[in-house]
Amino acid sequence: MRTIIWFIYFWLYLIVMLPEYWWVKHLEKQGKIQQHDEKVRKDVGKWANHLLKLAGAKIETTGKENIPSGPVVFVANHQGYFDIPLMITQMDKPNPLIAKKEIQKIPMIRSWMADLRCIFLDRKDPRQSMDCLKQAQELLKNGYSVVIFPEGTRNNGGELGEFKAGAIRMATRAGVPIVPVCIEGSYKLMGRGSLWIHPAQVKIRILPAVSTDNLSREEIKALPEQLRETIQEGIKQLKA
Repeated sequence: MRTIIWFIYFWLYLIVMLPEYWWVKHLEKQGKIQQHDEKVRKDVGKWANHLLKLAGAKIETTGKENIPSGPVVFVANHQGYFDIPLMITQMDKPNPLIAKKEIQKIPMIRSWMADLRCIFLDRKDPRQSMDCLKQAQELLKNGYSVVIFPEGTRNNGGELGEFKAGAIRMATRAGVPIVPVCIEGSYKLMGRGSLWIHPAQVKIRILPAVSTDNLSREEIKALPEQLRETIQEGIKQLKA
């Protein structure tokens, strides 16, 4: 029953919010960028919060004091489908995400995500991936923070996958800090390959920011694995 109610709410809310979305587009056409962004963050954040509550997610988030002022790249492990609403609601504010291109197939979701300035990545197309990297760098230079899951796919609570170097490169090229984020338990809300939702405890720990200033070529090359090990250790602590 919980799953049925969740999916009904998922689509009904998007339909009810259509007038709000038209207002968002109106603000954009008038060039009111700040008002546009504030409205999108408010509406998307509210929707994501409701989805997590309906799913029965009990969320414990620590480390928000580690988020520096100014644009950053949030680098998080990827356990399950609910990681996107978790990262939307549990950071300093809803931020643009780098998401896989398949999400663009979902009506209305793609529109709201586009207005949140999310970037849709085709992992099978190297040229398009480079374009996404450039778009992310532009967002960072314009003062937006960006969220990325560098594993590229969900691990369902298992061992972390390889952290792709391109996911980190946007931060080093833009010269902004990287904020590692540990997510533990989100896969229990909806397991990989399943559409059934179950209540679960989710723990999120935001770790101290990693500076990308004045890194040598060798240090930049080693950074993805260092971040992976840091987040893996943080997850182990959350499980303890």
